[in-house]
Amino acid sequence: MERRYELAYVVSPDATDEQVTEIHGQVAAIIERMGVGRIEQTDNWGRRRLAYEIGRHKEGTYVVETIVGTGELMKEIDRRFKVTDLIIRHLVVRVDEADAVAERARSRRTETSRRRRVARGLSPDRQPGEGQRGDDEDRDDRGSQGAEVDR
Repeated sequence: MERRYELAYVVSPDATDEQVTEIHGQVAAIIERMGVGRIEQTDNWGRRRLAYEIGRHKEGTYVVETIVGTGELMKEIDRRFKVTDLIIRHLVVRVDEADAVAERARSRRTETSRRRRVARGLSPDRQPGEGQRGDDEDRDDRGSQGAEVDR
């Protein structure tokens, strides 16, 4: 089953840009070799100061990749990163679960709203122009409620 993961890693400040690109290439090669995923997005945040010193390092190059794949793929990438000397920290987080939780909460709110509207004798869905007023309604350049402002 394919899931969405975020892989964040910090590369040693001693590494060159070519070595950072090579690490990304290694991740792509693992995905290609296993044939069970794809890289959706790669963000190289560049060299930044670490929140705390790791070993002798005070800075590092941050890279975040969004990968769609299986758990086995992520285990293999995790295993490889543990033995790579240039990577001083890495973290794999499954983000599709967070998306699913947000979607469940959104649908629960919508269902509650629809049930309350029906109980009040209204249609289940809001109609155009119904509900709270927007910033542009009943307002003009003269003031907040349309009253003239003396200057």
